[in-house]
Amino acid sequence: MSLRSAALLPLTLLATSALAQKAPIQITADLSDAPRRLYHAEIDLPVKPGPLTLITPKWIPGNHRPTGPVDEITGVVFTANGKPIPWRRDDEDLYQFHVTVPAGVTTLHAHLDCIVTSRVSQKLAVLEWEKLLLYPANTPVKEIPVQPSVIVPKGWGIGTALTPTDGYDPQHPIGGTTHYAATTVEQLEDSPVITGQYFHEFPLAPEVTPKHYIDVVSDAPEDSNLRPALLVELNNLVRETGAAYASRHYNVYHFLLTLSDVAGGEGLEHGQSSDNGVGEKGFSDDNHQLAESDLLSHEFTHSWNGKYRRPYNLYQDDFAKMQQGSLLWVYEGMTHYLGNVLAARSGLKTQAQYRDQLAISAANLDYKPGRDWRSTEDTAIAASILRGGNLAWSNWKRGQDYYQEGELFWLDADTLIRKLTDNKKSLTDFLHIFLAKGGNTGPLIVTYNRDELVSDLNQVVKYDWATFIHDRIDNVNPHADLDGIERGGYKLVFTDKPNLSEKTVSAIGGSRSFINTWYSIGLRVNPDGTIFDVRWGSPADKANIAPGAKILAINGNIFSPEALRTAIKDAKGKTEPIHLILQSDTFVTLADIDYHDGERYPSLERIPNTPAYLDDITTPLATPEKAPTEKKQE
Repeated sequence: MSLRSAALLPLTLLATSALAQKAPIQITADLSDAPRRLYHAEIDLPVKPGPLTLITPKWIPGNHRPTGPVDEITGVVFTANGKPIPWRRDDEDLYQFHVTVPAGVTTLHAHLDCIVTSRVSQKLAVLEWEKLLLYPANTPVKEIPVQPSVIVPKGWGIGTALTPTDGYDPQHPIGGTTHYAATTVEQLEDSPVITGQYFHEFPLAPEVTPKHYIDVVSDAPEDSNLRPALLVELNNLVRETGAAYASRHYNVYHFLLTLSDVAGGEGLEHGQSSDNGVGEKGFSDDNHQLAESDLLSHEFTHSWNGKYRRPYNLYQDDFAKMQQGSLLWVYEGMTHYLGNVLAARSGLKTQAQYRDQLAISAANLDYKPGRDWRSTEDTAIAASILRGGNLAWSNWKRGQDYYQEGELFWLDADTLIRKLTDNKKSLTDFLHIFLAKGGNTGPLIVTYNRDELVSDLNQVVKYDWATFIHDRIDNVNPHADLDGIERGGYKLVFTDKPNLSEKTVSAIGGSRSFINTWYSIGLRVNPDGTIFDVRWGSPADKANIAPGAKILAINGNIFSPEALRTAIKDAKGKTEPIHLILQSDTFVTLADIDYHDGERYPSLERIPNTPAYLDDITTPLATPEKAPTEKKQE
């Protein structure tokens, strides 16, 4: 399919027409039972007598797989004029409910509950609307009007991009019921709600329009009061997106941030907001922030790349239809690249930290044996079966590599444009064409295909971009695309000590803390000695070690992270293998790893007498606001 800018007009008219000509569904989401892991909904649907099929969402935009929680929706009861109406689930599509509306009935009432298994705690809750939505099947969701209300516990604040109609004051939340303006099912699904007892809303970059806010909920009262330095960096982020993307495609934007060790663990894009969940201390200081430094910039970038500009085969007009992922190396890959770049430009991380993390990502891809058989495009096409997979042998299977592979691809394109134009043009010129089509708009979806990417790149500088894409995305490539790094003035090297950023992230603990012997013996090991992956073809693989085994002892010493590192260092230049005692299931086995090259950790090294495009790329485009003195280490 080819895209024309004229597609903007019909999308606007359809949404407006749907609201004007049809009475909206009325839905009240009741989150007052959130501490008990239950949500409730009361839904009034305009109907006509006769057979009716209703449905709840299956393919959730941004999830890239069918994650609609139909199995957690319970307590479904339909009534008309106060009398129960029988219903039957569809035999094939289990997301559908069939009812027969009696004569004379114009409103069908539905009650349903949802058992909430994540993103909720005693002090806060997150509502993604697929948990409670019910609407007519086989109808484009942008044509179904809906008017939402939300009930929350007393005193809880609410963060959402929905427009309140009853004077809700985020600075003085009282809880109870808040009513919102009518929208469409498509836009409601794209408008999550966070709520909590400890709530703060902060305006960002007040001179920029439309308006931007960050809404924060947390389990502890001190956590939701964000550091002044972080707020300055987020002000910079808002300004940097204006310079980078030359457009805005929302009426208002809300960063929704959940700080909780119980209800964290999320990053999901939406057109006018983003749902971001991290651990309780995820943004409490610079060291914790480094691990999360690109989260907000990544999800914010998706408002342009992914929500406004969306692959033609990923966008579907109905949440029941499969979303096809072949262009996720653009949707997610370019966003991954830009999210990290914007984090550096905004001060959420330093240029040195950007390079450190790029080195870690590039090395991981270059040492991923599954690239010997699987292309980057196939990781995108197969996204729905690769998400949420087991970590065992994941390097041979490959996972959602279209994120990091896409990052290297777009860095390659950026530095090539700079080289071909003597640094007079860059990927920013492409973004001003590709992401700013139609100028500033409200929340819209405008699709694209590969031909448009090639055409827009050629508007920046003439080149054989079709072959450039084919060679890097479609072909099987045994090595990662490191051309962008080297053209950017750096090269990937390995040293005997982790770079500073790897040390910082590892020191804060949590899920990102593991013993990294990947580039030496070929193991990723949890602090307790459990091996969660073995690199295919590595010395550990040749020693017949398998994921899931637990290291009990090393060279006669009880396992500890330091004992493992010492064994690798001591084996350097010698002939004696590293001796392991392992527990696998209920058995104890021995393994000898024949490795003698010492510890190896990735880093970037400056190439003398070459343009430092990598540093140019991470230099702010807008005038940065200086944060209070709380600077990060270089």
